[in-house]
Amino acid sequence: MSAPHRRRVTTSPSLCFLGLLKQPDDASVDVQELELEERDVGVFELRVSQQGEPSLVPPAEETPNGHYYLSNLDQNIAVIVQTVYFFRAADGDGRSACDVLRESLAKVLVHYHPLAGQLMISGEGKLVVDCTGEGAVFVEAEADCAMADIGDVTEPDPSVLGKLVYSVPGAKNILEMPLLAAQQVDFPHHEFAQITDDDDNDVGYSSPHDGEPLLHRSFRFTPASIARLKALAPLEGRACTTFEALAGFVWSARTRALGMAPSRRSKLLFAVDGRPRFTPPLPVGYFGNAIVLTSAACAAGELLAGASSLPRAVRLVRGAVDAVTDAYMRSAVDYFEATRARPSLASTLLITAWSRLPFRAADFGWGPPAAYGPAALPEKEVALFLSCGEERGGGVRVLLGLPAAAMAEFQQLVEEVTPA
Repeated sequence: MSAPHRRRVTTSPSLCFLGLLKQPDDASVDVQELELEERDVGVFELRVSQQGEPSLVPPAEETPNGHYYLSNLDQNIAVIVQTVYFFRAADGDGRSACDVLRESLAKVLVHYHPLAGQLMISGEGKLVVDCTGEGAVFVEAEADCAMADIGDVTEPDPSVLGKLVYSVPGAKNILEMPLLAAQQVDFPHHEFAQITDDDDNDVGYSSPHDGEPLLHRSFRFTPASIARLKALAPLEGRACTTFEALAGFVWSARTRALGMAPSRRSKLLFAVDGRPRFTPPLPVGYFGNAIVLTSAACAAGELLAGASSLPRAVRLVRGAVDAVTDAYMRSAVDYFEATRARPSLASTLLITAWSRLPFRAADFGWGPPAAYGPAALPEKEVALFLSCGEERGGGVRVLLGLPAAAMAEFQQLVEEVTPA
């Protein structure tokens, strides 16, 4: 993208939605500027105009037909993920971008042919993929700004970044599945438990987000910051992991920032990769969902108790991680089969860790992306962990949304554990 003229934006949505932006070499933008520049939300308005009609890009070769059946782990996690990648163009005007993307997308769909089909509901009331081979939706559009005008792409502002991904007109949310016959489950799944308010004195508290607009911010935790968190939360046995330390801190700090009543239950949900936990392990190349949600919960007061709150939170996080065994994974599959339940998000923080996903490996013909990030968080209760990358000094970025007053309190708590 360049400032003097309109520049090309391409989006390629399928089961997840992807926005790709290219900038010619004549518009020099520092990568750090893309990451760190503040965006004045409400002042900058991005205008994106669609060029022509959406088209379908089919696989480059003939692919198998029929139904691709989804596991219960795929059934239970039905959210649309929107990501945006920024690339520097090598050809000066970006006019070959669409041809490059169409060709590469067609080749990729040969190997991941279910993504060229359509979702449908089977006779058993479950989602399946009808492998029609029709292709993935491809849209060409133009924007009226330079990449630098967009600002900090690590802060998911749907009013700006949401315009860079294609929204299917008239599309509705996936309908709730019909209830099937129940069967006994060997493990309790507290991630589905509803949290109710039984404290009559807790008059001033409802949901953390009720009626208040959210601010979205990202906070970088450097390796030094993470090391400090680990030192503040020593655990017996094996050393505290980066995820355990960060998840424990974000959970306790968010609980404090929201001003939860000490007697109220606070819950943490997060996804655990089940690939290495199944016995035998899943085959290499399996690209379905192989994650389950695990949970930790306690009275909010336990997370507000000064110096002891972080060690307490980290211990609970570790316990939730250790609970995910082969038996737990299989139990989660059976639990959804029996109940079709969705996890409750009342008084809940849901952490999704993308810190190990290889975003910089997304090379569409122009090398690694100059910047990348989510266009929006999938739910208002979600906090997202992203890797800063070794080329940028390492560490983890934490993205979340909070009401203004709570965000100010959360930022202060972050600064207390972040070395100057």
